[in-house]
Amino acid sequence: MEAGEIAVPGAAGPSRPRLQAGSPRYGEKAIKAFLAGCAVLSIATTIAIVVSLLIPAVDFFREVPFADFFLKTEWAPAQDLFGVVPLVVGTFNVVLWGMVVAVPVGLGAAIYLSEYASPKVRSVVKPTLEILAGVPTVAIGFFGVSLVTPLLQDIWPGTFLGGPPGFFMAGAAGICIGLMIVPIIASISEDAMSSVPGGLREGAYALGASRMRVALRVVFPAALSGIVASLVLAVSRAVGETMIVLLVAGNTPNVTLNPVENVQAMTAFIGTTATGDIAQGTIEYDTVFAVGALLFVITLVMNLISIRFVRKYRQVYE
Repeated sequence: MEAGEIAVPGAAGPSRPRLQAGSPRYGEKAIKAFLAGCAVLSIATTIAIVVSLLIPAVDFFREVPFADFFLKTEWAPAQDLFGVVPLVVGTFNVVLWGMVVAVPVGLGAAIYLSEYASPKVRSVVKPTLEILAGVPTVAIGFFGVSLVTPLLQDIWPGTFLGGPPGFFMAGAAGICIGLMIVPIIASISEDAMSSVPGGLREGAYALGASRMRVALRVVFPAALSGIVASLVLAVSRAVGETMIVLLVAGNTPNVTLNPVENVQAMTAFIGTTATGDIAQGTIEYDTVFAVGALLFVITLVMNLISIRFVRKYRQVYE
Protein backbone atom coordinates (compact mmCIF):
# COMPACT_ATOMS: atom_id res chain seq x y z
CA MET A 1 0.00 0.00 0.00
CA GLU A 2 1.35 3.39 -1.01
CA ALA A 3 1.52 6.37 1.25
CA GLY A 4 -1.69 8.37 1.46
CA GLU A 5 -4.01 5.44 0.68
CA ILE A 6 -6.54 4.30 3.25
CA ALA A 7 -7.14 0.63 3.69
CA VAL A 8 -10.78 -0.37 3.62
CA PRO A 9 -11.61 -3.65 5.32
CA GLY A 10 -12.94 -6.23 2.91
CA ALA A 11 -11.99 -4.21 -0.17
CA ALA A 12 -9.73 -5.73 -2.82
CA GLY A 13 -8.31 -2.38 -3.89
CA PRO A 14 -9.07 1.30 -4.42
CA SER A 15 -12.62 1.97 -5.66
CA ARG A 16 -13.11 3.09 -9.26
CA PRO A 17 -15.99 5.16 -10.65
CA ARG A 18 -18.59 3.28 -12.70
CA LEU A 19 -19.55 4.70 -16.08
CA GLN A 20 -22.76 2.70 -16.38
CA ALA A 21 -25.94 3.54 -14.52
CA GLY A 22 -26.80 1.39 -11.56
CA SER A 23 -30.38 0.86 -12.77
CA PRO A 24 -31.84 0.70 -16.28
CA ARG A 25 -32.78 4.09 -17.72
CA TYR A 26 -36.07 3.31 -19.41
CA GLY A 27 -36.72 6.93 -20.34
CA GLU A 28 -33.45 7.16 -22.26
CA LYS A 29 -34.20 3.90 -24.04
CA ALA A 30 -37.64 5.20 -24.99
CA ILE A 31 -36.11 8.37 -26.43
CA LYS A 32 -33.60 6.33 -28.46
CA ALA A 33 -36.42 4.13 -29.77
CA PHE A 34 -38.47 7.21 -30.71
CA LEU A 35 -35.56 8.79 -32.61
CA ALA A 36 -34.82 5.52 -34.39
CA GLY A 37 -38.50 5.28 -35.31
CA CYS A 38 -38.37 8.78 -36.79
CA ALA A 39 -35.37 7.79 -38.94
CA VAL A 40 -37.08 4.59 -40.09
CA LEU A 41 -40.28 6.51 -40.85
CA SER A 42 -38.37 8.96 -43.05
CA ILE A 43 -36.76 6.12 -44.99
CA ALA A 44 -40.06 4.27 -45.30
CA THR A 45 -41.82 7.40 -46.55
CA THR A 46 -39.16 7.94 -49.22
CA ILE A 47 -39.42 4.32 -50.34
CA ALA A 48 -43.22 4.58 -50.47
CA ILE A 49 -43.01 7.72 -52.64
CA VAL A 50 -40.59 6.02 -55.03
CA VAL A 51 -42.74 2.89 -55.28
CA SER A 52 -45.94 4.90 -55.82
CA LEU A 53 -44.24 6.71 -58.70
CA LEU A 54 -42.50 3.73 -60.24
CA ILE A 55 -45.42 1.31 -60.54
CA PRO A 56 -47.61 3.54 -62.79
CA ALA A 57 -44.47 4.80 -64.58
CA VAL A 58 -43.56 1.21 -65.48
CA ASP A 59 -47.07 0.69 -66.85
CA PHE A 60 -46.65 3.88 -68.89
CA PHE A 61 -43.37 2.77 -70.45
CA ARG A 62 -44.89 -0.56 -71.40
CA GLU A 63 -47.02 1.33 -73.89
CA VAL A 64 -44.75 4.27 -74.75
CA PRO A 65 -41.13 3.60 -75.83
CA PHE A 66 -38.34 5.37 -74.01
CA ALA A 67 -37.13 6.97 -77.24
CA ASP A 68 -40.52 8.53 -77.92
CA PHE A 69 -40.76 9.89 -74.38
CA PHE A 70 -37.26 11.35 -74.05
CA LEU A 71 -36.43 12.37 -77.64
CA LYS A 72 -39.58 13.53 -79.38
CA THR A 73 -40.59 17.19 -79.16
CA GLU A 74 -44.38 16.95 -79.39
CA TRP A 75 -46.39 16.74 -76.16
CA ALA A 76 -50.13 16.14 -76.41
CA PRO A 77 -51.21 13.06 -74.40
CA ALA A 78 -54.79 13.38 -75.67
CA GLN A 79 -53.43 12.85 -79.19
CA ASP A 80 -50.99 10.07 -78.19
CA LEU A 81 -47.97 12.39 -78.46
CA PHE A 82 -45.73 11.78 -75.47
CA GLY A 83 -42.49 13.63 -76.19
CA VAL A 84 -41.54 15.12 -72.81
CA VAL A 85 -38.83 17.44 -74.19
CA PRO A 86 -41.13 20.53 -74.26
CA LEU A 87 -41.98 20.06 -70.57
CA VAL A 88 -38.32 19.65 -69.58
CA VAL A 89 -37.23 22.66 -71.63
CA GLY A 90 -40.12 24.72 -70.28
CA THR A 91 -39.16 23.81 -66.72
CA PHE A 92 -35.53 24.80 -67.18
CA ASN A 93 -36.57 27.93 -69.08
CA VAL A 94 -38.38 29.19 -65.98
CA VAL A 95 -35.62 27.98 -63.64
CA LEU A 96 -32.95 29.67 -65.76
CA TRP A 97 -34.54 33.13 -65.50
CA GLY A 98 -35.29 32.52 -61.86
CA MET A 99 -31.63 31.85 -61.11
CA VAL A 100 -30.61 34.90 -63.16
CA VAL A 101 -32.64 36.96 -60.70
CA ALA A 102 -31.96 35.03 -57.49
CA VAL A 103 -28.20 34.37 -57.66
CA PRO A 104 -26.92 37.97 -57.76
CA VAL A 105 -29.58 39.22 -55.34
CA GLY A 106 -29.15 36.32 -52.91
CA LEU A 107 -25.35 36.29 -52.93
CA GLY A 108 -25.24 40.09 -52.74
CA ALA A 109 -27.50 40.02 -49.69
CA ALA A 110 -25.37 37.28 -48.14
CA ILE A 111 -22.13 39.23 -48.64
CA TYR A 112 -23.70 42.37 -47.20
CA LEU A 113 -25.08 40.59 -44.13
CA SER A 114 -21.83 38.70 -43.51
CA GLU A 115 -19.21 41.37 -44.23
CA TYR A 116 -20.80 44.82 -44.14
CA ALA A 117 -23.89 44.90 -41.93
CA SER A 118 -23.59 45.69 -38.24
CA PRO A 119 -25.02 43.15 -35.77
CA LYS A 120 -28.03 45.42 -35.17
CA VAL A 121 -28.78 45.74 -38.89
CA ARG A 122 -28.24 42.01 -39.44
CA SER A 123 -30.69 41.16 -36.66
CA VAL A 124 -33.37 43.16 -38.52
CA VAL A 125 -32.56 42.49 -42.19
CA LYS A 126 -32.03 38.74 -42.08
CA PRO A 127 -35.35 37.82 -40.38
CA THR A 128 -37.14 40.25 -42.69
CA LEU A 129 -35.54 38.60 -45.71
CA GLU A 130 -36.47 35.14 -44.48
CA ILE A 131 -40.12 36.18 -44.17
CA LEU A 132 -40.21 36.03 -47.96
CA ALA A 133 -39.62 32.29 -47.75
CA GLY A 134 -42.86 31.94 -45.78
CA VAL A 135 -45.06 33.73 -48.32
CA PRO A 136 -47.42 31.21 -50.00
CA THR A 137 -46.39 30.53 -53.56
CA VAL A 138 -49.93 31.13 -54.79
CA ALA A 139 -49.67 34.68 -53.41
CA ILE A 140 -46.39 35.15 -55.31
CA GLY A 141 -48.15 33.81 -58.41
CA PHE A 142 -50.93 36.37 -58.10
CA PHE A 143 -48.26 39.04 -57.56
CA GLY A 144 -46.70 37.97 -60.85
CA VAL A 145 -50.03 38.04 -62.70
CA SER A 146 -51.12 41.41 -61.33
CA LEU A 147 -47.80 43.30 -61.30
CA VAL A 148 -44.80 41.56 -62.90
CA THR A 149 -46.48 40.51 -66.16
CA PRO A 150 -48.10 43.90 -66.89
CA LEU A 151 -44.83 45.65 -66.03
CA LEU A 152 -42.87 43.47 -68.47
CA GLN A 153 -45.50 44.03 -71.16
CA ASP A 154 -45.07 47.79 -70.76
CA ILE A 155 -41.28 47.95 -70.75
CA TRP A 156 -40.36 45.06 -73.08
CA PRO A 157 -39.07 46.24 -76.49
CA GLY A 158 -41.36 44.87 -79.18
CA THR A 159 -38.62 43.94 -81.64
CA PHE A 160 -36.47 42.03 -79.14
CA LEU A 161 -36.67 38.21 -79.10
CA GLY A 162 -39.66 37.87 -81.34
CA GLY A 163 -42.12 40.68 -80.67
CA PRO A 164 -44.23 41.84 -77.73
CA PRO A 165 -44.90 39.40 -74.90
CA GLY A 166 -48.29 37.86 -74.22
CA PHE A 167 -50.05 37.54 -70.91
CA PHE A 168 -48.30 34.27 -69.99
CA MET A 169 -44.51 34.24 -70.21
CA ALA A 170 -41.59 32.27 -68.80
CA GLY A 171 -39.64 35.39 -67.86
CA ALA A 172 -42.33 36.69 -65.52
CA ALA A 173 -42.57 33.28 -63.87
CA GLY A 174 -38.77 33.23 -63.57
CA ILE A 175 -38.75 36.60 -61.79
CA CYS A 176 -41.38 35.37 -59.31
CA ILE A 177 -39.50 32.12 -58.69
CA GLY A 178 -36.29 34.12 -58.25
CA LEU A 179 -37.95 36.21 -55.55
CA MET A 180 -39.16 33.01 -53.91
CA ILE A 181 -35.71 31.37 -53.70
CA VAL A 182 -33.71 34.49 -52.77
CA PRO A 183 -34.08 33.73 -49.01
CA ILE A 184 -32.74 30.20 -49.53
CA ILE A 185 -29.57 31.42 -51.23
CA ALA A 186 -29.09 34.43 -48.97
CA SER A 187 -29.67 32.65 -45.66
CA ILE A 188 -27.60 29.52 -46.30
CA SER A 189 -24.77 31.45 -47.99
CA GLU A 190 -24.67 33.98 -45.16
CA ASP A 191 -24.45 31.18 -42.59
CA ALA A 192 -21.57 29.62 -44.57
CA MET A 193 -19.72 32.96 -44.80
CA SER A 194 -20.25 33.75 -41.13
CA SER A 195 -18.73 30.39 -40.17
CA VAL A 196 -15.42 31.30 -41.84
CA PRO A 197 -12.86 31.95 -39.06
CA GLY A 198 -12.17 35.59 -38.31
CA GLY A 199 -8.44 34.92 -38.46
CA LEU A 200 -8.62 34.64 -42.25
CA ARG A 201 -10.24 38.06 -42.49
CA GLU A 202 -7.77 39.62 -40.04
CA GLY A 203 -4.81 38.19 -41.94
CA ALA A 204 -6.12 39.64 -45.21
CA TYR A 205 -6.77 43.03 -43.62
CA ALA A 206 -3.25 42.99 -42.17
CA LEU A 207 -1.89 42.58 -45.71
CA GLY A 208 -3.78 45.69 -46.81
CA ALA A 209 -6.76 44.08 -48.57
CA SER A 210 -9.98 46.06 -48.87
CA ARG A 211 -13.26 44.79 -47.46
CA MET A 212 -14.60 43.89 -50.90
CA ARG A 213 -11.42 42.00 -51.78
CA VAL A 214 -11.57 40.13 -48.48
CA ALA A 215 -15.20 39.20 -49.14
CA LEU A 216 -14.59 38.01 -52.71
CA ARG A 217 -11.05 36.59 -52.48
CA VAL A 218 -10.98 35.16 -48.96
CA VAL A 219 -14.44 34.62 -47.47
CA PHE A 220 -16.26 33.56 -50.64
CA PRO A 221 -13.80 30.77 -51.60
CA ALA A 222 -13.66 29.56 -48.00
CA ALA A 223 -17.45 29.27 -47.87
CA LEU A 224 -17.79 27.84 -51.38
CA SER A 225 -19.16 24.47 -50.30
CA GLY A 226 -22.05 26.06 -48.41
CA ILE A 227 -22.72 28.51 -51.24
CA VAL A 228 -22.87 25.71 -53.82
CA ALA A 229 -25.22 23.77 -51.56
CA SER A 230 -27.52 26.80 -51.31
CA LEU A 231 -27.57 27.22 -55.10
CA VAL A 232 -28.38 23.58 -55.78
CA LEU A 233 -31.05 23.59 -53.07
CA ALA A 234 -32.55 26.71 -54.65
CA VAL A 235 -32.56 25.08 -58.10
CA SER A 236 -34.25 21.99 -56.70
CA ARG A 237 -36.86 24.19 -55.04
CA ALA A 238 -37.43 26.08 -58.28
CA VAL A 239 -37.75 22.89 -60.36
CA GLY A 240 -40.46 21.60 -58.04
CA GLU A 241 -42.52 24.80 -57.91
CA THR A 242 -46.08 24.42 -59.19
CA MET A 243 -48.40 27.35 -58.50
CA ILE A 244 -46.17 30.13 -59.84
CA VAL A 245 -45.49 28.44 -63.17
CA LEU A 246 -49.14 27.40 -63.43
CA LEU A 247 -50.42 30.96 -62.94
CA VAL A 248 -47.71 32.98 -64.68
CA ALA A 249 -45.85 30.82 -67.23
CA GLY A 250 -48.89 29.40 -68.97
CA ASN A 251 -49.82 25.94 -70.13
CA THR A 252 -48.50 25.58 -73.70
CA PRO A 253 -45.63 23.12 -74.35
CA ASN A 254 -42.86 24.92 -76.21
CA VAL A 255 -39.21 24.05 -76.86
CA THR A 256 -37.76 27.50 -76.29
CA LEU A 257 -35.68 29.52 -73.84
CA ASN A 258 -37.31 32.79 -74.89
CA PRO A 259 -38.45 34.58 -71.71
CA VAL A 260 -41.56 36.05 -73.39
CA GLU A 261 -42.92 32.73 -74.65
CA ASN A 262 -45.79 30.79 -73.12
CA VAL A 263 -44.38 27.50 -71.77
CA GLN A 264 -45.54 24.52 -69.74
CA ALA A 265 -43.42 23.11 -66.93
CA MET A 266 -43.55 19.54 -65.66
CA THR A 267 -45.15 20.59 -62.39
CA ALA A 268 -47.75 22.67 -64.25
CA PHE A 269 -48.72 19.63 -66.33
CA ILE A 270 -49.07 17.51 -63.20
CA GLY A 271 -51.10 20.21 -61.48
CA THR A 272 -53.54 20.62 -64.35
CA THR A 273 -53.89 16.92 -65.18
CA ALA A 274 -54.02 15.24 -61.76
CA THR A 275 -57.45 16.65 -60.90
CA GLY A 276 -59.37 13.41 -60.49
CA ASP A 277 -61.12 13.69 -63.86
CA ILE A 278 -59.02 11.03 -65.59
CA ALA A 279 -59.73 7.33 -65.10
CA GLN A 280 -57.24 5.29 -63.12
CA GLY A 281 -55.30 2.76 -65.18
CA THR A 282 -55.47 4.72 -68.43
CA ILE A 283 -52.45 5.99 -70.33
CA GLU A 284 -53.37 9.58 -69.40
CA TYR A 285 -53.37 8.60 -65.74
CA ASP A 286 -49.96 6.90 -66.01
CA THR A 287 -48.54 9.92 -67.86
CA VAL A 288 -48.77 12.00 -64.68
CA PHE A 289 -46.66 9.49 -62.78
CA ALA A 290 -44.13 9.18 -65.59
CA VAL A 291 -43.57 12.94 -65.55
CA GLY A 292 -43.46 12.91 -61.75
CA ALA A 293 -40.86 10.15 -61.76
CA LEU A 294 -38.73 12.13 -64.21
CA LEU A 295 -39.03 15.19 -61.99
CA PHE A 296 -37.97 13.08 -59.00
CA VAL A 297 -34.92 11.78 -60.88
CA ILE A 298 -33.89 15.30 -61.94
CA THR A 299 -34.11 16.55 -58.35
CA LEU A 300 -32.19 13.51 -57.09
CA VAL A 301 -29.39 14.08 -59.62
CA MET A 302 -29.14 17.72 -58.53
CA ASN A 303 -28.84 16.69 -54.89
CA LEU A 304 -26.13 14.17 -55.75
CA ILE A 305 -24.22 16.86 -57.64
CA SER A 306 -24.58 19.15 -54.62
CA ILE A 307 -23.20 16.49 -52.28
CA ARG A 308 -20.22 15.92 -54.59
CA PHE A 309 -19.44 19.64 -54.80
CA VAL A 310 -19.75 20.07 -51.04
CA ARG A 311 -17.36 17.21 -50.38
CA LYS A 312 -14.90 18.45 -53.02
CA TYR A 313 -14.69 22.06 -51.84
CA ARG A 314 -15.32 21.57 -48.12
CA GLN A 315 -12.73 23.23 -45.90
CA VAL A 316 -12.45 22.28 -42.24
CA TYR A 317 -11.10 24.82 -39.76
CA GLU A 318 -9.96 24.17 -36.23
